[in-house]
Amino acid sequence: MRVAIVLLISAAVAWFTYWQLERLGPRAWVPALARTAALCALGLLLLDLTCAVAPSRIERPLILLDGSLSMTASGGRWPEALDSARGWGEVRLFGDIRPGRDTAPTFGRSDIVPALAAAAASDRRVIVVSDGEITDASEIPAEAFSQVGVRLFPRQVVPDLAITRIAGPERVTAGDTIRLEAEVRAFGAPADSARVEVRLDQRVLLRRAVRLGTNGSALVPLVVGSRGLSGDILLGVALTGAGDAERRDDARLWLVQVTPTPGIVLLASPGDWDGRFLFQALREVAQLPLRGYTRFEAGRWRSMETLAPVAAEEVAQAARLADVLVVKGAAPELVRGSRARGIWHWPSGEDGETEIPGEWYPIAPAASPVAGAFLAQPVDSFPPLIQITPIQPDAGEWVGLMAQLSRRGAERPIFTGREVEGRRRVTTAADGLWRWAFRGGSSEQSYRGLVSGTLSYLLGGADPHAARARPVRSVVPNGRPVVFEWVAGGDPAPIGVGLSGAGGTRRDTLRFDGNRRAQLWLSPGRYRYELESGGGGLVAVDEWSEEWLPHPTQLVPGETPGVSRAGVTSTRQWVWLFGLLILALSAEWLARRGLGLR
Repeated sequence: MRVAIVLLISAAVAWFTYWQLERLGPRAWVPALARTAALCALGLLLLDLTCAVAPSRIERPLILLDGSLSMTASGGRWPEALDSARGWGEVRLFGDIRPGRDTAPTFGRSDIVPALAAAAASDRRVIVVSDGEITDASEIPAEAFSQVGVRLFPRQVVPDLAITRIAGPERVTAGDTIRLEAEVRAFGAPADSARVEVRLDQRVLLRRAVRLGTNGSALVPLVVGSRGLSGDILLGVALTGAGDAERRDDARLWLVQVTPTPGIVLLASPGDWDGRFLFQALREVAQLPLRGYTRFEAGRWRSMETLAPVAAEEVAQAARLADVLVVKGAAPELVRGSRARGIWHWPSGEDGETEIPGEWYPIAPAASPVAGAFLAQPVDSFPPLIQITPIQPDAGEWVGLMAQLSRRGAERPIFTGREVEGRRRVTTAADGLWRWAFRGGSSEQSYRGLVSGTLSYLLGGADPHAARARPVRSVVPNGRPVVFEWVAGGDPAPIGVGLSGAGGTRRDTLRFDGNRRAQLWLSPGRYRYELESGGGGLVAVDEWSEEWLPHPTQLVPGETPGVSRAGVTSTRQWVWLFGLLILALSAEWLARRGLGLR
């Protein structure tokens, strides 16, 4: 109907022009027909009318095929799903952000939300083919599957015994024990026991048997020594004699760095209550190895953990090579020789500083690197401090705590920090903070938060011996990228990286995004990497993946609504209409020239 109206209006305009305005009579038939055709084509293009097309002209459906590793796990139905998807339409894999278009399932995740968003813009029928084990099911919009079909190929249930989780330290001091914890779980068929071993290359460090609970799972503590080890140590934790169908989830890798000195060193000289409670708090909140030494007599140091005598040379070496050095009291000779990027100094009058005893009540300023420890906390009701050492903050130095004598008089700074040439220093000029931890409740939580915030600030200083980038995690699951983060100052810049592994050597480039992170996709194995800007280490891609483990089905099968409806097209998609417009205008111009008109 609308096409007929456009045609009538175009004919009327052409008749009025040539018969009424120019009064050419029968001689105007040719230019009038040409103008009618031109106006009709122009009107259809301007209105952009839509109409249905025959079903035979609809494009083939877009098939979103699950390309995660779970499709090839034991009991998976990848060949059947792939053959069916190719027969139903154009296949595109989904599951992860890994670049490239692989023809095999290699993704370490089953994320479908980005693929659904991209498919929705194609105006094509969309069919999802999967085993239903989607990892981002909670993020799928409610209306996402209103126009999307789902066809499932769920994996068959097979007996499986797997290591589902592993945890432990990433760095220990030489001679310390390495304490790992593995979670073992049975799937499919009940199992009442398992055998676990820890290996270093081909050497077995530990074997132990574990009995599973009534729910088919158990947490297994694994303790091995680090004596004789140094550098990056890649440990393997594996089930032995499991005899299950899926063997790729029976082993995990864990990388631990064995260093000659600890990451945090606490020197208490002399030992007092503040030093003891600080050592305990550091042990609870820090992820780095910790060593504490206390000096009861001049020149005689003891371990704060065992009270065993320790040689002064050992203490000096630990202080010199520590990442963070905490000094409670006086040890100036050890502070001067330290290369630590963070120093926490806690004077208590040992070097002749003035001390003011009394009941000093704390006040927390609103803005400082440690302000988060006191949010919504009644700081002025915490137990009072017993004495302070007067200090005067320098220009640019932040203040994290003030104190007021008996809640009267002037407020004095007692907790300050600054950064000088990339090294960060914090000064605590008060005694009695141990009372906060001893009392418990909100004051204890603020004490732990203060210690944690101070440690985070000190570790944030530039490390002159560190590389410009480092791996976020040294071991990643199969199908996931090794992520490097930019840790140097300034804006991130591309860095060349060399990789050597069992398959040979290769070179690549780390390109950092807005989050100061770069991704490197590698096949399962261990790799020694070296950065062009300096620095290197060991990273590994585990054969283990969470995709090998059975998971509940998150999708419901269903067909695409309105499968047999016709497609839709618009007049602006008709290329021939643009050609008709040009030909009609050209024909009218030639006809008018033949009549002696412009």
